Amino acid sequence: MTAFDAAKTTDEITQWIRAYFDENGPDSPAVVGLSGGKDSSVVAALCIRALGVDRVHGVLLPCGEQWDIDVSRELVGFLGIRYSVINIKTSVDSVFAAIRAGGLEPDRQAIVNTPARIRMTTLYAVSAILGGLVANTCNLSEDWVGYSTKFGDAAGDFSPLAQLTVTEVKAVGRELGLPATFVDKTPEDGLSGLSDEENLGFTYDTLDRYIRHGVCEDAETKDRIDRLNLGNLHKFRLIPCYQLAPSPSVGKSVSYQ
Repeated sequence: MTAFDAAKTTDEITQWIRAYFDENGPDSPAVVGLSGGKDSSVVAALCIRALGVDRVHGVLLPCGEQWDIDVSRELVGFLGIRYSVINIKTSVDSVFAAIRAGGLEPDRQAIVNTPARIRMTTLYAVSAILGGLVANTCNLSEDWVGYSTKFGDAAGDFSPLAQLTVTEVKAVGRELGLPATFVDKTPEDGLSGLSDEENLGFTYDTLDRYIRHGVCEDAETKDRIDRLNLGNLHKFRLIPCYQLAPSPSVGKSVSYQ
């Protein structure tokens, strides 16, 4: 069993980000939605390491009053990056009001997922203004069980942490010198009022051990993880496309008379 090498991984991701921007946006800034949690903090710090502090723009996206917004402000202060605060509450309320005017009542799924999609729309608007590229901040643990919103936080132009578990993301964060305030902040979606682990029904430690080592002593938890994984694979696949049947004339010469 090979131990995770945080220093090596941090260097490799830094080089990967730099190469991605060299190819896709040599003068573009990275646009990062910041919650003050480990994932967005680590992504922002990696982008600074790869591109320089002047090419990273943070976006704080509260939905109304957000109790932990001060943590996000502390983060941008610690990192020294430019940032914008854009409250999406008015936009969210307008969408739901329009839906109700159309004769439908938003259910829990819509109430939880719509703000995440509006956040991503806002990040792309900021990116368009700045000529930037949007960072996806999801990690492997979240993606494994589909703990993300399709076309919401699951979207982005580049994804530095998609192959790292929560445990590994934290190790990279410490390697980058991020304070525990950001690395060990209890992860939550900022929308439902629950922590990630409360929403999932198991801990990230349990999930990470299962992902990396195939070990999960509790059969019920293992079954739940497997069901979540299978049921959410559609979030990370290309949109299925109808394939037009090839014409009988394809590959044959056609004579016109």
